Amino acid sequence: MTEARDGSGRGRVRRDDYVLIGVVAEKFGVHPQTLRLYEREGLICPPRSSGNTRLYDRDTVERLEIILTLTRDLGVNLAGVEVILDLRARLSRMEGEVERLMDAFRSMAAEHASRGAGRPAPPQNALALRPRAPLVRRTP
Repeated sequence: MTEARDGSGRGRVRRDDYVLIGVVAEKFGVHPQTLRLYEREGLICPPRSSGNTRLYDRDTVERLEIILTLTRDLGVNLAGVEVILDLRARLSRMEGEVERLMDAFRSMAAEHASRGAGRPAPPQNALALRPRAPLVRRTP
């Protein structure tokens, strides 16, 4: 069993979890130079073995599938692919952030509900506060 350097800095992983560039190229019907070009353009970043051989992991292969779908099937150029992949990554990060905010909101709402369980409900005719706004709008 040969070990490989993981490009994410997480330490060593088994080489059995990776595929060589020739296998990936054959599977997708592209020349290995195309894969090297995608790497030079920063679209993919396959980890390397201790001998500096490109080893394609599952995430890199999935990303490559997206790239090939965009270029082959949808006619997107590499600059467009880069923009789309960046937007996908940003959207994914924002979805995670929204989920964390929703979890915090749910937690605060549950805490608020549990604290207010013993209190009487506010009166129905309570005065609603509205943001301050000028009474008269000035025109320049």
